[in-house]
Amino acid sequence: MSDDFLALPAFKPDETLVTLKRQLRELKPLAERGAGFDWKGKPVLQLANDAATITARIARRPITTPEWDTQVLKSGADVRKLVDELRKRLARWADDE
Repeated sequence: MSDDFLALPAFKPDETLVTLKRQLRELKPLAERGAGFDWKGKPVLQLANDAATITARIARRPITTPEWDTQVLKSGADVRKLVDELRKRLARWADDE
């Protein structure tokens, strides 16, 4: 029996980035701006990809010049974690207003 049967599909950053951006556009308070997303006019997420990964920078707080937390996405599970984390932060920021 081959180990290929249990192998996960290869991570394709280009295709995944398109899907990720679609998911993020569904989070209504976010607005897509170039390679990132804004929340109420403040940058809160920046995305970049290379041949093997997607690099996401998430703002700690929504301010004009934020401090960033960086995550490297190498799998579908990493992408889901990013979307979940962003949902949590959006809810927290909305509650803080």
